[in-house]
Amino acid sequence: MTMPEEDTNTMRTLRGLDDGGPSVRLRAAMAAGTAPDPRFVGELVERCAVEPEFHVRDMLTWALTRHPASVTVPALLGELRSERAQARSQALHTLSKIGDRRAWPAITPALLTDADDEVARSAWRAAVVLVPEGEEPGLAGVLATQLGRGGRETRLSLSRALIALGEAVTPVLHAAMTDPDPRVRGHAAATERLLRDPDAGFEFAIEEAKRVVALGGAGEDG
Repeated sequence: MTMPEEDTNTMRTLRGLDDGGPSVRLRAAMAAGTAPDPRFVGELVERCAVEPEFHVRDMLTWALTRHPASVTVPALLGELRSERAQARSQALHTLSKIGDRRAWPAITPALLTDADDEVARSAWRAAVVLVPEGEEPGLAGVLATQLGRGGRETRLSLSRALIALGEAVTPVLHAAMTDPDPRVRGHAAATERLLRDPDAGFEFAIEEAKRVVALGGAGEDG
């Protein structure tokens, strides 16, 4: 018996998502988003966890956003408990793109402070998108515990997340500016500068923060 054309296309797409060629996987992800089908969701989510190519991962996320949140969100929430860092990171990234606030309870402090920088950065971005009104101060408090963490990109990601919370972040930044760790003080000062002046470049804000911290340290020593 001949398989209906629709089923044939579905099977072709599913096979393509697992193909050895990145261009084939990219086309399959595009097809899955162009003609959404609940049968794609499990394979799309699973592929996100292992896909090595950034542009293919981006297309996988786009394809998932084209499916109903009632189908995608539960599958993505399951990935947040995965031992694979990429699975957690990509699930968080996709949840931030879907923007369904029912996912908010799953953005736990453990994810916001994940040891893997990519997971933590994805969690920060998802959190500021999904946070319910009134819960910004609590989120700001958790994010502030990560000030001074990592390299430039990680610090910039955290600053952007904190700034997205608006005035709710001001108290925690002021508190962090008295932290014993100069990295925390400097990062907090740079973030506060960017909050006041969004047009200031991050590098400029960091350099100014270093001067502020240095002056503060000199004052303490004296």
